[in-house]
Order: sequence, then structure tokens, then C-alpha cells
Amino acid sequence: MSLSAAAGEALEAFARCPGWEQRARLLLQWGERLEALSDAERCPANQVQGCESQVWLLGERRDGHWHFRAGSDARLLRGLLAVLLARVDGLDAQALRAVDLADWFARLGLSRQLSPSRSNGLNAVLQRMRELAG
Repeated sequence: MSLSAAAGEALEAFARCPGWEQRARLLLQWGERLEALSDAERCPANQVQGCESQVWLLGERRDGHWHFRAGSDARLLRGLLAVLLARVDGLDAQALRAVDLADWFARLGLSRQLSPSRSNGLNAVLQRMRELAG
């Protein structure tokens, strides 16, 4: 499966990091890229259930492709959301269903550092994306 330019950029950036400390700093930087959600968008209807931290997700379909925006109150999680969004942005519903979250984070060199609760939360975000996409 071919990757978007943003996903390719994420893979290249994280491949240059020799260790976890560098990846953690890079995750925080990627988290700062997320477009801030308004107070109105941080509503219960947009909140993802199954996350320990608060996560909000909005999806929009344009020309058959899905574009998502997300936010969280946790800095590291914002970074994880940013690299997830880089992977899924612009996919159609079928391609979104085929995304392998564990494989994506393994390719970024991040899977060993994901706690079970954080991994469950990210899976809940991906599941919510799939629900929005129908």
C-alpha cells in the first residue's frame, strides 16, 4: 500500500532518530503541528471513548477521501495522534479499514514505548475514524 507524503515524511523523520529520547522529542514536535480545536469542537459528541486522556476527533469527507482533525489534553498523545493522522489523512473508507495500527507504530519505531492503555486508546481513535467513514 502506498503512503501519503505526510506518512512518508513521518517515516523518514523517525528513522533518523537513534533512540527513544529523540523519538519522544520528535513526537512532541509533531504534536505541536496539530491544528487547535475550538472549545465548541471539544464537545462530548467529538470525544473518543476508550482513551485514558481526553481525545477529540472530527472527520470530514471530501471527494471520497477522509480528512481528520484531532486534539488531546496530553502532549505525548498529541504527537501520537499527529503521526496517526499523517498515516490516515486522505484515505478512502476501504483503505482506512485496512490500516494496521500496530504495523504503523512499529515502522516508526514507537511500538515498544506504547503502554497497553495508550495502545488501546489509539485503537479506539482508529475505530472511531472507521465508524465516521462508515
